[in-house]
Amino acid sequence: MNQFDVTVIGSGPGGYVAAIRCAQLGFKTAIIEKYPTLGGTCLNVGCIPSKALLDSSEHFENAKHNFANHGIIINEPKADIKRIIERKNEVVEQTTKGINFLMDKNKITVFEGVGNFESANKINITKKDGSSEAIESKYTIIATGSKPSSLPFINIDKERIITSTEALNLKEIPKHLIVIGGGVIGLELGSVYKRLGAEVTVVEYLDRIIPGMDGSLSKELQKVLKKQGIKFMLSTAVSAVERNGDSVKVTAKDKKGQEVSVEGDYCLVSVGRRPYTDGLGLEKAGVELDERGRVKVNDHLQTNVSNIYAIGDVVKGVMLAHKAEEEGVFVAELLAGQKPHINYNLIPGVVYTWPEVAGVGKTEEQLKAEGIAYKVGNFPMRALGRSRASGDTDGLVKIIADEKTDEILGIHIIGARAADMIAEAVVAMEYRASAEDIARISHAHPTFTEAIKEAALDATGKRAIHS
Repeated sequence: MNQFDVTVIGSGPGGYVAAIRCAQLGFKTAIIEKYPTLGGTCLNVGCIPSKALLDSSEHFENAKHNFANHGIIINEPKADIKRIIERKNEVVEQTTKGINFLMDKNKITVFEGVGNFESANKINITKKDGSSEAIESKYTIIATGSKPSSLPFINIDKERIITSTEALNLKEIPKHLIVIGGGVIGLELGSVYKRLGAEVTVVEYLDRIIPGMDGSLSKELQKVLKKQGIKFMLSTAVSAVERNGDSVKVTAKDKKGQEVSVEGDYCLVSVGRRPYTDGLGLEKAGVELDERGRVKVNDHLQTNVSNIYAIGDVVKGVMLAHKAEEEGVFVAELLAGQKPHINYNLIPGVVYTWPEVAGVGKTEEQLKAEGIAYKVGNFPMRALGRSRASGDTDGLVKIIADEKTDEILGIHIIGARAADMIAEAVVAMEYRASAEDIARISHAHPTFTEAIKEAALDATGKRAIHS
């Protein structure tokens, strides 16, 4: 029987990063993946393919609506959905092959099959052909991720009533895509098909979109997406989703309790994700789950079974690839006797619509609830020279700082390249910078990040120069 120091179950961003770090630290490492390709949801049917579609659709949007303003005259562009999907698949293939290379480079043994605990130290791997193989492992890291959630009365047929997985492989551009859920995934995929020509309606139970982010970003993003043509039905509780041939009808109740309905040819159910532990045999190892089906872990990501750890979407916390990566490295270094740390307050969140949305730290709503005195600095992207030069004038930067100490408590951005700009905020907050610190740092001109400096100036005595 093969024996390993560390075995990782699941090869998503958390799992494969954990395996690489374990191997770097000298552990004999194995990784178990039930699918033929490594990379998990993120690389195969999540982050990477969705960004490929977002980029393709953004190019089309620019060609159709923005090129003429730049003096670029072309014939009416057409969207070839077949080629768009093919390109997306090519990007996924290149990326997943890169993970295979990293496994070989780091001498990590890869098993294809379903990992099932026989005991705390023994794992049985059931392969696609029905055969099985058992291995022993001193430590195991569970990194099995999550799957799309649904509502109990919705029948996901994967044809017209779909999840994000199917939305990444449509063979046609919908005439009218109904999106149930105004979170990150729904808005990103809704944006893709809106740009390509679909009518898009977002139905959200809460009174605002991207509810986990700062309220200013929710309000601004809805305004921008509405201007782009996306329709919103907020404070609306879906009660039924019915398919009739090529038509889908969504029935709901609005905030007044009145019944409303909307019909389209596709319905994307995007109401969140659930931890995935199916087939793991956790009961045989004695691993406990919490009330939400997540693997229970302590502050060291250790389960109630001392040699078994869990990371990523399958445990508590935000379901983000980079959070899983940090946890994978954390566990590997912990097993090596090091003293790693993760500051969960500084895990940034990003929405890859256009403009992009990004935030890190506390939101204004959280600070109000906690009774913390704070001050706010804002700067509109339209006042920025770089934004006017590129034509990306929607959005703002918002900096929240402690009223007494001026320490930055949160930075929230909506605008072009917000996903990249947020790194400056993370670095600043990791080193407990004040708004004054950022205000005094020279920012290259003209750049989008000047808006961060201007917001910091606004937070320190309303000293913004360009607004």
